Amino acid sequence: MAPSITQHELQQQLVRELVVESMEYLDQFDQDLLSIENRTNDEETLHRIFRAIHTIKGSSGCLGLRELERMAHAGENLLSWHRDRAMTPGAETVRALFRFCDALRGLIRQLSNTPEAAQNVPLTAEHQQILADLNSLHQALKQEQLGTFKESAGGSYGLFADDPAPQPAPPVARATPVASGSDEPTAKSGVEAAVASDVAIRVAVSQLDILMDLVGELVLTRNQILGHTAALLNPGMAKSAQRLNLITSQLQENVMKTRMQAVGHVWNKFPRLVRDLSKELNKPVALVMEGSDTEIDRTLLEAIKDPLTHIVRNSIDHGIESPERRRAAQKTPQGEIKLRAFHDGGLVVIEVSDDGGGIDRERVLRKAIERGLISPDQANGMPDREVCGLIFAPGFSTAESVTNLSGRGVGMDVVKSNVERIGGAVVVESEPGRSTTVRLKIPLTLAIIPALLILAGGNRYAISQASLVELVRIDEEKAASAIEHIRGCPLYRLRGQLLPLLYLREQLGLSPDATGNALLLLVLEAEGRQFGMIVDDILDTEEIVVKPLGQELKSLSVCAGATILGDGRVALILDVLGMARRAGLLEDGRKKPAAEAGFAAVADTEVLLVHIGANRQVAVHLDSVARLEEIALDRIEWSGNSEVVQYRDSILPLIAVGSVLGVPPAGDARESGKIPVVVYSHEGAQYGLVVDRIVDIVRCAAAISPCANRPGILGSAVIAKRVTDFLDVPALVSVSGVVSYKSNSWGLF
Repeated sequence: MAPSITQHELQQQLVRELVVESMEYLDQFDQDLLSIENRTNDEETLHRIFRAIHTIKGSSGCLGLRELERMAHAGENLLSWHRDRAMTPGAETVRALFRFCDALRGLIRQLSNTPEAAQNVPLTAEHQQILADLNSLHQALKQEQLGTFKESAGGSYGLFADDPAPQPAPPVARATPVASGSDEPTAKSGVEAAVASDVAIRVAVSQLDILMDLVGELVLTRNQILGHTAALLNPGMAKSAQRLNLITSQLQENVMKTRMQAVGHVWNKFPRLVRDLSKELNKPVALVMEGSDTEIDRTLLEAIKDPLTHIVRNSIDHGIESPERRRAAQKTPQGEIKLRAFHDGGLVVIEVSDDGGGIDRERVLRKAIERGLISPDQANGMPDREVCGLIFAPGFSTAESVTNLSGRGVGMDVVKSNVERIGGAVVVESEPGRSTTVRLKIPLTLAIIPALLILAGGNRYAISQASLVELVRIDEEKAASAIEHIRGCPLYRLRGQLLPLLYLREQLGLSPDATGNALLLLVLEAEGRQFGMIVDDILDTEEIVVKPLGQELKSLSVCAGATILGDGRVALILDVLGMARRAGLLEDGRKKPAAEAGFAAVADTEVLLVHIGANRQVAVHLDSVARLEEIALDRIEWSGNSEVVQYRDSILPLIAVGSVLGVPPAGDARESGKIPVVVYSHEGAQYGLVVDRIVDIVRCAAAISPCANRPGILGSAVIAKRVTDFLDVPALVSVSGVVSYKSNSWGLF
């Protein structure tokens, strides 16, 4: 027999249900009031907002919540006047109703915090003022219609006996008739209400969390049973195990659906937010929402609510320009913010984009230098992607002064940390003068995820398939030559693109694998960048239940959690983003000088390709190449310790590029009696770069990896499908120690 419930417990339960229902009513109230303000409503909209407040008033009265009832009654009176006359509320009324909605929401939120003291929720001075404004506005509307003040004898518009005396009527925007439509809908019949209750019921979120935990344990047990039955030669047991597998998968899928919510539940508050901020900042802004029915785990939805709010506020405050500036830039005076959500490869992508002025590169760099986030040397040549990344630095803000909206520099860094805490990533793209897009990539759920099981050092590890792009196997005979090195960093050329590599054994502190077998490469993606990870073996794919790490292991940047495999052993779940950062593959300008910050885009330019040594390709910028010559060996003379040649009434110092760079010569390069020479001009002087072979002139728009510790080399890039070093000729001259002889300088001898 179930234990009886006390009257006090029943009261608390009813109050909690009132809170949930009222919050839903007020969320819809906000949206309907916005449509009324924008004149996109119909007659049903006015009826709907009246019914919402009427329901809240009636429910609070039944529960003895007198102050809440009193507040709701004042708003109901004002709405009733407009509904009965089919008149659309004017601008002054809409502003008052927005304030009323916020006050009502605050009172209800107090109930959710203290349901045991529900009858004692007090009205503050601000609430009393809102009550007075609503009552005064109501009386003013009646005066405007009747010509003189008359209180309705029937009490339809009468005030509470203890309501404040009416204040002088504020200016009232004349109400306009609502577009004609059908008659007012009648209340649902008992049969309709019963049908509605059969469609959906309210379940506590905590109950769903418990159910999800139990399903997770069932999935673990399923995996263990499948592992054990695979080793048994028992057809009956195998059949039962497969049936268990099917039922568990279906149960897991349906329980997951109970936790999924459409992102529209979070987006519903943004129209009101955009409306309020646009009026406060005097910037007309339109909000466009696409994909609001995209679903995501409710836990993750709650985690991104505040980050999304901050991004939208930033877009209005920093992104959208004033109407005057937009006109000057030949834009429409009204800005636009677009919210877009969609599924992409097991992730939910949420984009917040605006058509504002974009991110001012120079302003960001100037502020970053002022705040000591980067040095002036680091700012030179910093890629746009890294400049956009500076806005996530703690304490960074481009606002000239601190306001109640921005300027404190405590926003975007919190956005990034909160999103990364749930396994997501934030990417910013900006087109100066045109737009800015902030893209959030979030996993569907953190409870049960599809993962790839891999092996390293005899231990099994799991990687979320959401981070996996593809698998590559490099044959044993190609393994030695397939891996190239730039500045000591291993690289693999995948379909013409250089892919930075990391070795899982090295990241985990294990001894390197010396077997010389074929290489197994996982192509992974983190923060929009791809890199490769070499593992010992690839085992299988499996749905795993994510278990949090203990307090002692939370500091491990390479691990995102743990799971229990089918055989009962524990496997660590690798954090792809953390591993990439630990290996330095995602470093940005805040941590390294621009000359060491990885791959940087270079301008489209023409270069001369030459070979030195056996088969090493180097490049020289063509704009500094004067001529290409073949010089006979018998023309070479000596000046001091340097080889020179008489060239066009001047002395041309010769620099053996391979010798200076320490590249072994390719046999006797001088057997033909001639040597290829690149005549290079620099600051009025000319030098002859002696190479082994001149290859071609090509146009290069590749990515160059700057080099810090190799004198004579600017960096490296892939040109004509080969890793190519760019020569730093001035540094090469300095290292070689040759003396330049400018034109008409024969008098030096």
